[in-house]
Amino acid sequence: MRAGPLRHRIEIQHRVASRDSDTGEYGEAVWQPFARVWSQISPLSARDFIAAKAAQSEATARIVIRYRDGVLPTMRIIYRDEIYSIVGPPLADPDSGLDYLTILTSKGVKDG
Repeated sequence: MRAGPLRHRIEIQHRVASRDSDTGEYGEAVWQPFARVWSQISPLSARDFIAAKAAQSEATARIVIRYRDGVLPTMRIIYRDEIYSIVGPPLADPDSGLDYLTILTSKGVKDG
């Protein structure tokens, strides 16, 4: 994928459980940065949206990033102070599987 379309800077976050160093007890999990990457964000077309609804999905946008190992559906994406929840597993490109990831997302808060 050419770098030109990757013009949106996003932050991928993951939940990390905090642990008290004195007692060893786990506290409330917090969102922490996993990666900051360049991406292409595009809203789903009407056809894509209808297909996504048919598949029982709430996807509203497609985010494409260069391939990055470790991106999981339990993570979320922040772009311009908006929260995007990842809907389903990221999809690798069909050719090599190592060029880019397509991530379907829905706008809104994800609690984990």
